[in-house]
Amino acid sequence: MKIALIGYGKMGKEIEQIAISRGHTIVLKIDIQNQADLTAENLSQTDVAIEFTGPETAIGNYLKCFEAGVPVVSGTTGWLEQRTAVEKACSDKQGCFFYASNFSLGVNIFFTLNKFLAKIMQEFPQYDVSMTEVHHTQKLDAPSGTAITLADDILKLNQTKTRWTISEPESINELYIKPIREGQVPGIHTVKYDSEVDYIEITHSAYSRKGFAFGAVLAAEYSKGRIGVLSMTDLLNF
Repeated sequence: MKIALIGYGKMGKEIEQIAISRGHTIVLKIDIQNQADLTAENLSQTDVAIEFTGPETAIGNYLKCFEAGVPVVSGTTGWLEQRTAVEKACSDKQGCFFYASNFSLGVNIFFTLNKFLAKIMQEFPQYDVSMTEVHHTQKLDAPSGTAITLADDILKLNQTKTRWTISEPESINELYIKPIREGQVPGIHTVKYDSEVDYIEITHSAYSRKGFAFGAVLAAEYSKGRIGVLSMTDLLNF
């Protein structure tokens, strides 16, 4: 499979190593020095694009891939308020857009556990739910996309909360997410249900970026030749 890497930072380089180890070829690398090379002509030489950049460039990158008829896999966060428009653009061009806030297989198992626990805890309002997420200092958006996914799933299944916030909650109905930025932490997410007598806590902690990169390559393999908006739920068939 011929892959375009849009974003060639630490994550892009990790993806490159795993893709090559699985027999794929990186035929196009786009970073801040050569953004003009992201053209329909260059993209037409690829089977799929993997995009890890920033929210200020991500949407434009998606649209270029849709125009070129190339499936795009992305883990960029911070742009989701425009998700409906991006998915419409994908549909209009009969494209393929595979998006995940986190490509780690472990995190996606964690998402499933989080939903299961949220559904159970709906019946026990004496437990107040909150979250903590810890990332490296280079991560600019807060809360993380993974934390937002966890929070949104809790809000759907546990009616004691109506919105999430990263500020000190003003109401019992607010789900508090505490973002912490320190060192080189790849990512730690904790969901805690606290009562007067005990607490229940589930945590996912990443050792490195390798798990995220491996999942992104699996997503790229899955996306080749497909049409539509896809997610890790489709890939893992949960």
